[in-house]
Amino acid sequence: MNQDWLDQVRWDRDGLVPAIAQDAHSGRVLMVAWMDRQALERTASSGEAFYWSRSRNRLWHKGEESGHVQKVCELRLDCDGDVVLLKVEQIGHIACHTGREACFFRRLVDGHWITTDPVLKDPEEIYR
Repeated sequence: MNQDWLDQVRWDRDGLVPAIAQDAHSGRVLMVAWMDRQALERTASSGEAFYWSRSRNRLWHKGEESGHVQKVCELRLDCDGDVVLLKVEQIGHIACHTGREACFFRRLVDGHWITTDPVLKDPEEIYR
């Protein structure tokens, strides 16, 4: 596969670009992560989401431990070339390590963060 498309991404000084994972069917934003060049290339070539884990300091295949893989339906690059959007099918309907559908489960109400989404599966059962 021609790699010129990777050169059109505006990587930050650490060689990363923010990546938004969006449910391909509902449009809900599931999570935000980071990708390096290898993660984006592996995502495009495999059809499953790979990210750069800053906490693990390594390439991370989404769902490698939990089984909650993201099947990539579409990749998009924003107008400035500095954000990647992944439209995904979220296997198991859990994207967040807290056991929720999405990482954005808190809403600001009257100066307080209110949890709005239920835990679908206890993280202790997901990560062993």
